[in-house]
Amino acid sequence: MTIEIKNINKKYNNVSAVKNINFQINKGSIVGLLGPNGCGKTTTIGMMLGLIKPTSGNVFINGKNIENENIRTNILEKVNFISPYVELPKKLTVEENLIVYGKLYGVKNLREKILDLMKELNLLEFKKRKTGELSSGQKNRVSLAKALINEPEILLLDEPTASLDPDVGDYIRTYIENFASKKGTTILLASHNMNEVERLCNEVLMMKNGEIIDKGTCESLISKHGRENLEETFLKIVRE
Repeated sequence: MTIEIKNINKKYNNVSAVKNINFQINKGSIVGLLGPNGCGKTTTIGMMLGLIKPTSGNVFINGKNIENENIRTNILEKVNFISPYVELPKKLTVEENLIVYGKLYGVKNLREKILDLMKELNLLEFKKRKTGELSSGQKNRVSLAKALINEPEILLLDEPTASLDPDVGDYIRTYIENFASKKGTTILLASHNMNEVERLCNEVLMMKNGEIIDKGTCESLISKHGRENLEETFLKIVRE
């Protein structure tokens, strides 16, 4: 599935959180959305999910405007997300959370699907524990399982490896990489981990003060700004 963002703006009172942004993500691509905290990344993802209504502009998925209620319902069944700002119900166990979300998405063979995900993401030993009792890294893996429960065609990832130790973080990146390759999933990745972005992303969008101020492949941006790596490039852009 393709995503196209056309002239999206979002204002809260008189403050512009997102200012007339435009971009497209082709089917099967992984695009990074980079920028400092408060630049509008999470608001942008919220509008793409249909959770936040744009002040103006439109979000198109497969050429269809998600403002149309019937279209939104059908399309968003094929979308999922991770965000550190959206916690899973704390009093439900890991297994109960996945059952609830699986039923919301109408997943067939749900028990089998949950078992497979828990095995693949090393969650079996926690399945009867309440989500609120888990470490931040464990919660992150449960959130990833939730995000993959419906085998989404579009996956929106907001800091998917935050709070994970390097070994688990690498495991999750490899899992996302393999999942996207196998399923042809279209992914938007918002991250502060520049090594992660360089590894996973076909293209990068640089965001600052609610605007997209530069875009290109990691290599082209590094070359354009005369830096050694993406982290140095990011720092140069946000400090200008």
